[in-house]
This record gives sequence, C-alpha cells and structure tokens, in this order.
Amino acid sequence: MSTTVFAGTMPALMTPCKEDRTPDYDALVKKGHDMIEAGMSAVVYCGSMGDWPLLSDEERMTGVERLVEAGIPVVVGTGAINSKSAVAHAAHAQKVGAAGLMVIPRVLSRGTSMAAQKNHFKAILEAAPDVPAIIYNSPVYGFATRADLFFALRAEHKNLVGFKEFGGKDDLRYAAEHITSQDEQVTLMVGVDTEVYHGFVNCGATGSITGIGTALPKEALLLASLSQKAAQGNAEARKRAQELEEAFGVLSSFDEGTDLVLYYKYLLVLNGEEEYRLHFNETDVLSNAQRNYCEQQYTLFRNWFADWSKQGGVIAECM
Repeated sequence: MSTTVFAGTMPALMTPCKEDRTPDYDALVKKGHDMIEAGMSAVVYCGSMGDWPLLSDEERMTGVERLVEAGIPVVVGTGAINSKSAVAHAAHAQKVGAAGLMVIPRVLSRGTSMAAQKNHFKAILEAAPDVPAIIYNSPVYGFATRADLFFALRAEHKNLVGFKEFGGKDDLRYAAEHITSQDEQVTLMVGVDTEVYHGFVNCGATGSITGIGTALPKEALLLASLSQKAAQGNAEARKRAQELEEAFGVLSSFDEGTDLVLYYKYLLVLNGEEEYRLHFNETDVLSNAQRNYCEQQYTLFRNWFADWSKQGGVIAECM
C-alpha cells in the first residue's frame, strides 16, 4: 500500500452525459487522460462534482472501471445514501485496482451521530483494506470529523492515511493543528479551490483536489507549485501565489456553491468540450445571468493571466 497518490494536484472529474442523459464513459476516460497529460497526479471520481447522487451504483462502478482500465490513477468517492452502498463502492474500488478512496460521511440518516459515523467509516475502510484512504471533511455533509475520531479509526485501519478538508481557513487550520501535525505519516489534501495557498503555506498540505483545474489545469497546477515553493520560504513565490489566487477568486468560489457542477461544466463548454453541455437532470441549468457572469469572469481571468504570466521569474520556473 502506498500513500503517494495523495500528493500533487488532482481534479475532481465531472460525469459527462450523452444526448439521452446517460453517462458518456468514452468522454470521461478522455478527460481523465487529458488531466494526467496536463500534469495532474491522479483523478478523483464521484466526489460531489461527479454527480454521484444522480447516478446508479452500477453507473458509478462502470465509470471507475473504465478509468482504471485506461491506466488512469483514480481516487474513488464513497458517497452514498446508505452504508451498504458505500461499502460496495469501496470493495469494488479494491477489486478493480483503484489508487485510493475518498471516505465520505453518512448522510441524512443519523448523520450527526458520532457512533453512526464511526461505524460507517469503519465499514468502508474494512471493505478496502489495501487501498489508501482519506476522510473527506465537508460542511456540506453536515458532520465534522475531529482528531479523536480520526485517530481512533487510524489505530484500527492503517489504510486511513489522510484527510481532505473542504471547509474554510479555520477548518484547514484545525486539521493541520490537531490531525496531520500529530502524525507525519498522515497527509492533508486541500479540498476547496479558494484555500490552496493557505492550505499549502500555513497548513502543510501535501496536495490538493481541484474543481477549477478541470477547466484550467495549467493555471491550477501553477498555483499549487507556487504555493509549495512559498511554503519553503520563497518570498517571490509567496507574492505570486497570492496574486494568482486572488485573480482566481470568483472562478474558484464556484466550488463553494450549490451550482458548482453547473458552473464548471459550463467552463468546459466554453473550452470547446461539448460533451459537458447537458446535465443528468434536464432542469439543472444555469440562468442566462449566471452564464453571462461566468463568461465575463472567465474572460477577465484569462486576459489577466496572459498578461501576468509574462513576468517570468518564479512564475516561469514553476509553470
């Protein structure tokens, strides 16, 4: 078992769909290859951006299989409406040779119960004992995994090797101060695009999971690289990372809202990837105003980046 998958930057793949609104696995695999060729270390499939609540267990497993068969290192999300389904996804991930697991809390039923969540996590980890796994901590799921629960689980399940934090600055600070700094073998993944700099520089993150990176992989990788260099004390990298993250601000903030998948699929459409135009639910669409705003912000960022990146120095070194 290796923990190396949880380092570097990996995109949260969205699930493209065909005209009949069924999954387009060929397009999914193509996107996976594109991301690895761009420099991503792995891909995440069926986290919150992968539309997991809208897909059947069979559809999700088919997507995982297709990615693995294509030679793409994939971290599998275990989000499910019940523990039985979550366990099935974990077992399937081990069976087909997935690179990692993202262990998502129990939702809806007893979601705020510490005992219920502990048993849920244990069942998932036990189902894939040879697959490195991280806990996915997110306000969206309504349950915060704290240090005592994390280390109680890790004491029994050595495949639990890290923590993905989707919360804000304070949440990342808690994870660094009370979880990942307690054990040097435990890794921290930044899980929200708005806090990449803070996660690497102030919290010792070893990697990030990105949404905006599906549309702007070069720029997302550059932000991570500059932030990592800033974490080593490089003053120029610190300044440039802060500039880039500020410019990314609006596009990255889509990651925090309820329409994140709609926005990021639309960015892919703006890139010419028509396979992301449709959604599984026909009524899941951006308003005209939202699309216009998205286009304006995307154009603004790309024009700014084209000019800003000409400065050379540490930017050219990290690009």
